[in-house]
Amino acid sequence: MLRWTIIFIVIAIIAAIFGFGGIASGAESIAKILFFIFIILFVLSLLSRLFRK
Repeated sequence: MLRWTIIFIVIAIIAAIFGFGGIASGAESIAKILFFIFIILFVLSLLSRLFRK
């Protein structure tokens, strides 16, 4: 999932450089959502390992 976040961030940066505002903001919002989902899943994974031991 972190890989997809990085891909969408790169797409957003490239689109912003070339002046495609709509595409850049769309890719940026997708990257933000994926990043927060990744962080939440990562924290849940750490907590589940902590409680198993």
